Amino acid sequence: MRLAKERVHHMAESLIARLQALDFLDVTGDRKALRDALEHTMTEELAVEDRLNAEIRQMMKQYERQIEQGQVDYQKMFTMIKQKLVRDRGLII
Repeated sequence: MRLAKERVHHMAESLIARLQALDFLDVTGDRKALRDALEHTMTEELAVEDRLNAEIRQMMKQYERQIEQGQVDYQKMFTMIKQKLVRDRGLII
């Protein structure tokens, strides 16, 4: 799932503010450094699904002919492969 950089920035800032408001977080160092690290981590986690989708599309190229001929439903097969890979790899999407 792709989010705009500004949206990730806002989410990171909101998370820090919320955790501070609940007294779950006390920022003693550079708040910007914390936010930047959180943005980086969030972006990396969001990219997991993008990389998985790209991998599945690559895997499905071998079934192009069957898909074009209507023998295989693209969306159904994509979903089945994705569910299996998520389960096998222990991913949380």
